Amino acid sequence: MERIQAIKLFVRVVDLGSFSKAAAEAGIGQPAVTKQIGRMEQQLGARLLHRTTHGVSPTEIGLLYYDKCKLICHHVDEAESVGTLLQTQAQGAIRISSSVAFGRRVMAPLVMQFMRMNPQLQIELNCEDRYVNLVEQGVDVAIRLGKLADSTLGAAYLGLNPWVMVASPAYLKAQGRPKKPQDLAQHDALIYSSVQGDERWQLTGGDGKRASVPVRGRLRSNNLSMLLAAARSGFGIAALPRYVAHTSLQSKAVVSVLDDWQLPHQEVHAVFPSPRLVPAKVKLFISWLQGQFGPQWWASLQDDRL
Repeated sequence: MERIQAIKLFVRVVDLGSFSKAAAEAGIGQPAVTKQIGRMEQQLGARLLHRTTHGVSPTEIGLLYYDKCKLICHHVDEAESVGTLLQTQAQGAIRISSSVAFGRRVMAPLVMQFMRMNPQLQIELNCEDRYVNLVEQGVDVAIRLGKLADSTLGAAYLGLNPWVMVASPAYLKAQGRPKKPQDLAQHDALIYSSVQGDERWQLTGGDGKRASVPVRGRLRSNNLSMLLAAARSGFGIAALPRYVAHTSLQSKAVVSVLDDWQLPHQEVHAVFPSPRLVPAKVKLFISWLQGQFGPQWWASLQDDRL
């Protein structure tokens, strides 16, 4: 960067024909300009400027060097203008990261809707359940569920992700419907193995009372769609995000149980590499996302086979 600034300074000295005028324009002292040009001449091994009492003018080599420096300055200014344009306009590419289930069922339809509204943008949506380092993998926005760890990343709150306990009508007819949290211990639970401690379900009643219930079951999976399919098929009671269970609840393929008790809600955040100098395209996308997670946002999902 210092080399580029020196080149720009040399060009202005030639353009203005004066060390003092170039120094005043740059807001530095004339000795600093003279020293900088002298250092350039020493590095090149050639005299670039004729110095007289009337000002300065380029030597033959200096004129050739000046022409090349002007071209460099033009390219640098052009590159800087592109960077400024991308920072102030919603265009270019956005790379988004999400967990598999949330990405397929929630982010996929949202991203397609956003793309229709912004045809100048290109979107890359990556869905994986492992932790993603935003900076190392060049991710612009990651959707994170649950409490955020303290970090230097930027973050924007989007909304809440509620969970619900569901089972098929056939299962409940055969095994009976639980009437209180402790009854869950006598049922087959469909256990989500990606959540640490999911063999003990934490519930909160309408009166604020809490219950911690150990559960057991024959089926464990790290895939929410698998657990939903098992619940629909009558294999037990599953604790699922509302967005996963919504369509099946609507069709009565499953029904909710223990409606007076709630599982913990998860916070939904959009996380980005830095809270400073956020590109306009990322700001636009996050701002739009913040309007998509109102009360019962999951009800807008069209198909739970996604």
